[in-house]
Amino acid sequence: MSEGGSDEFSGRLGLIFATIGAAIGTGNIWRFPRMVGANGGGSFLVPWLIFLFLWSVPLIIAEFALGKRSRTGTVGTFRIFAGKRFAWMGLWTAWISTAIGFYYAVVTGWCINYFQTAIRGGLGSEVDTVEVWNSFLQNPMEVVFFQAIAVAITMLAIWKGAKAIEKVNVSLMISLFVLLFAALFLSFVMDLEDGSLDGFVYMFSIQPEYLMQPETWINGLSQSAWSCSAGMGMAITYSVYMRKDEDTTLNAATMCLANNSISIIAGLTVMMAVFAVVDDPLAAVSGGSSAITFLVLPEVFAQAPGGPVVQLAMVTMFFLALSFAALTSMISTVELCVRNFVDHGIERPQAVGFTSLAIFFFGLPSAVTWILVDDSTGVAFPQFLEVQDHIWGYGLMFSGLFIAYSIWKYGWNRYRVWQEENDISGFSLRDYLDNGVSSFRDDFINTGDNDWWIGKWWDYIMYLGFPLMFSVLILSYFADMLVNVENPWDPTNANGISIILLFWGITAGLFIGLNRFIIINRIVPTTGNPWPLAVLSGNFTLEPRPLYRNVPEGAEVPIDTLPGGEDPFIVEVGEALPESFVDDYGETRPHTGSSIEAELA
Repeated sequence: MSEGGSDEFSGRLGLIFATIGAAIGTGNIWRFPRMVGANGGGSFLVPWLIFLFLWSVPLIIAEFALGKRSRTGTVGTFRIFAGKRFAWMGLWTAWISTAIGFYYAVVTGWCINYFQTAIRGGLGSEVDTVEVWNSFLQNPMEVVFFQAIAVAITMLAIWKGAKAIEKVNVSLMISLFVLLFAALFLSFVMDLEDGSLDGFVYMFSIQPEYLMQPETWINGLSQSAWSCSAGMGMAITYSVYMRKDEDTTLNAATMCLANNSISIIAGLTVMMAVFAVVDDPLAAVSGGSSAITFLVLPEVFAQAPGGPVVQLAMVTMFFLALSFAALTSMISTVELCVRNFVDHGIERPQAVGFTSLAIFFFGLPSAVTWILVDDSTGVAFPQFLEVQDHIWGYGLMFSGLFIAYSIWKYGWNRYRVWQEENDISGFSLRDYLDNGVSSFRDDFINTGDNDWWIGKWWDYIMYLGFPLMFSVLILSYFADMLVNVENPWDPTNANGISIILLFWGITAGLFIGLNRFIIINRIVPTTGNPWPLAVLSGNFTLEPRPLYRNVPEGAEVPIDTLPGGEDPFIVEVGEALPESFVDDYGETRPHTGSSIEAELA
């Protein structure tokens, strides 16, 4: 059964804060400074900003447009926009986000633990940060406890739907802004003490030699892609709760610019503090994400001017801000999964409970398994968690490619319809550009509700630029492993290529296989045997799986021109389902759950 009614954000502010919260995560606060330090400071900012407008903003615009029209999560969106056969692409997108959430909940727990440790004075100048880190990471019960806290907070935040998500994100984001600006001010004072402001200068100084290195541009592209959550389905999910007249273009730009602004603030905070007290600042900020965040920064903040009170405030504010950033990303990750369950008739409380438990239990291996110690540094590190990130981190690139594919397919379909309407045969590139390529933009972006009119530049990026950038990212990723990883093709090598291809291949194959039997249809036993036995014996039939669209009042729009939009089992929340359907053999059969589900809907 489905939700009792449609859900929506109260207005643009709620949508903006929710999407900003989805985009802003730990990567803004710990990965971005590391990228800046390792890639020439201001030199890194050049490609990073360029790819903001070549990758992140165009893709977020597409996600907003897709979700606003489909009014479903990722599975339903691909079922509607790409057609029934490609609904598995939406499941892939949901899975990648959820799989990342398994270990991201563990990382969020780390942040919460470091906040409570800091506020108790456990990260002062006399503390050995390596010992603090090692003792925590090697204590399974403590790691799991804070992982559970992270999951519980996330579950409570999304339990009541869009309005609750909106309120929590507004509170957390405003608090995050205040905390980061306060930390930035203290870092500025630290960097100013020697009169050089060398951290600030390095952050914005362009070193031409770095711009000549392909690695700088590839890192800029990857940071922009991950940081804004472009292609992860977050924007699709939150756009389901958009009001009818909500703009997609300005919201997308605002979200991405706000995300990058937070990265700049966090980067400045870290760079100025590190340059102020560390003898070799570039080595410190380039030493790896966990190293700089949980090992270096507590030592840096412990040397802040103003004595113990200011030092305590500095480290506490930083880790509280980091916890807030992690939690807002966790909220969007879990909501993306929950929305897909709700779209297919599961009550929200059940979907939230099930998803939260899955996030927790499937995250346990990342929390407690394969905790090793680096022989050269003596620092503990979570090998299993890093392997998971290695496997699924780049999987989101395919989610972005699938979104682009949906746009390409829609354009091609509209071009063929235009040919039929005008009795034109053959292929004309000029006609295709005018009546196919521009169709998605004309029909779903420039709808009259948008504050900014999007021109043909968006078409060029989505049709030509995006496949090129996707290829560069993937090829550079594998090339780097071929060059720098020993025995990259060894399937037992946790950092190699084979393990990634194996997991990607099994997952994609499973989802494609499930597409017809689970995603767009459901198995109904034809005998008294329970479901598993009916499947094994072949005594079952398939009937369409209902998909419920979350359409706020006054936001009704047609979807019948879309590849999957004519499916009668795709209905708005509250509408009755068809009583019969035509099966694969052309026979009309009754829908077994139609009367019950129509009443409950």
